[in-house]
Amino acid sequence: MAKELKRIIVLTSGGDAPGMNAAIRGVIRSCAYYGIEVYGSVRGYNGLIDNNIIPLSSQSASNIIQRGGTILKTARSKGFLTVEGRAEAAANLKALNIEAVVAIGGNGTYTGAQIFFEEHGIPMIGIPGTIDNDIWGTDFTLGFDTAVNTALDAVDKIRDTADSHDRLFFIEVMGRHSGAIAVDVGIAGGAEAILVPEIHTDLEHLVQLLEGANRRKKTSMIVIVAEGGDGGGIQKIAETVKERCPYFDIRVSVLGHLQRGGMPNARDRVLGSRLGYAAVRALREGKTHHAAGIVNNTIHFCELIEATTNKKEINTNLFTIAEILSY
Repeated sequence: MAKELKRIIVLTSGGDAPGMNAAIRGVIRSCAYYGIEVYGSVRGYNGLIDNNIIPLSSQSASNIIQRGGTILKTARSKGFLTVEGRAEAAANLKALNIEAVVAIGGNGTYTGAQIFFEEHGIPMIGIPGTIDNDIWGTDFTLGFDTAVNTALDAVDKIRDTADSHDRLFFIEVMGRHSGAIAVDVGIAGGAEAILVPEIHTDLEHLVQLLEGANRRKKTSMIVIVAEGGDGGGIQKIAETVKERCPYFDIRVSVLGHLQRGGMPNARDRVLGSRLGYAAVRALREGKTHHAAGIVNNTIHFCELIEATTNKKEINTNLFTIAEILSY
């Protein structure tokens, strides 16, 4: 039996990700359909503390599904890390008779949501919004597919230059704790090597791979490096390879935050729409501390505590495939 809800609020927290606006739209339009008032918290959890809360209507969702970033802005809230800050946020919600929160973000957002529920009993539903694809309980997070394609477009362009000049390029992609972007970009971009935080950086093995490619008369090469690897940073890795292989013409390119911006692709728009609707459905079904995700193309829910305490493992078989296909 559906729970009668009158007012909920939606927010985006942490790093922005393409598809967040699609999820916001999914929440807004679903609430409009079910006769639920919906509000938005501006700049994530900070908005709850500062009472920077705005009403949202069906018209608020017009022409936003294709926009990158988040219309509600985002932030990493230091205030929400404190007991006092969370108490202030809860008081503001109760004063407005807001009954539940939909929080779109990554691990930090989920952790805050879990603690907030434990302390104040306000129902919290999480939607995975992060380009890193590092949230347990979902196959894909909002923004990941768009970020991969954005990075891949840049890698393809760099490869043209690498091929024209017979160069070895080290290209850094985002992923402080997760190599998910690096793996997909590396395989799709035909990289000779992929370095990620989850696997120890073996510089000796890297040199052997590159020397082997050189002996096979490869004249241009690409190495994809996730920013959070343990090799000492992309510049140090490139310098080490140059010392061992002075005959390589080496260049370094850091793609940076361009991977977080831009219009979400079709996959992230559809995913955001599905998860936005699913979050409202979950609240109507009485879920109170859960995360929405997608597993085998089916909407899946797990408890927030599960999503934050379990680690999403990287598929190590993909590295074997990448190495074989770069031969």
